[in-house]
Amino acid sequence: MTGDVPETVTAALADQQVAGQVCLEAGAGVGNTTAGLLTAGAKRVYAVTNDADHAATVRDRVGDGNADRLAVVTADLRATPLATDSVDLVTAHGLCNVLPPADLNAVAAELARVARPDSHLVVDDYAVPPASAAVTRLFALENAAARVVDGRPALTFYPAGVLAAMFADHGWAIERRKTLLDPVPWTEAHIEAHSDVVREYADELPDVVGEPLATMADNLVSAIGSERAGTMYSLAFRLADR
Repeated sequence: MTGDVPETVTAALADQQVAGQVCLEAGAGVGNTTAGLLTAGAKRVYAVTNDADHAATVRDRVGDGNADRLAVVTADLRATPLATDSVDLVTAHGLCNVLPPADLNAVAAELARVARPDSHLVVDDYAVPPASAAVTRLFALENAAARVVDGRPALTFYPAGVLAAMFADHGWAIERRKTLLDPVPWTEAHIEAHSDVVREYADELPDVVGEPLATMADNLVSAIGSERAGTMYSLAFRLADR
């Protein structure tokens, strides 16, 4: 079984050759694109994530009946165990916005390494949210908490042109751009998930710092509820012959 496939994933893959292809979902998350690739007839899908909980979720969600077509791999996307020139189609759905620029560059290089010449890449991500959007304040709080604890932002929103240029530096030629969501529906579940991240960071800090952060997160959840703001885009690339 593959479970429900989000409309954004279906739309992003609609113009791609998936059936019979060896695919890599870079940053598997909860397996949305893995489910989409399997549903579309992929020969084999490597779902790669550095999060053991996400790996378990993907196995639980789409593992049954797909043992011969699915490999869930727990690994750093900057250095995967996949062989060079071994993948026909790479997908990165909602991955780049959780990668700071230095990591993004390394991941782009690794995705080019594992991809066969003339293979394809689909990158789906969120544009920079509007400054006027309430969710922007929550994302800013999340980044502030992450910088205090980890010394790096939790989220980086890249304009489509920036991602296109980044992947072009690694041999990927852009073939199309399209909008997947306009506006993005930030649901109560999304808002709560981002506030939970703030609370997790707050728990790692002294109470004098952590408690105000957690309170601000709670206040934003109450104030926002849900919101429709910003856009999600999809970029499709082809890897030039090497």
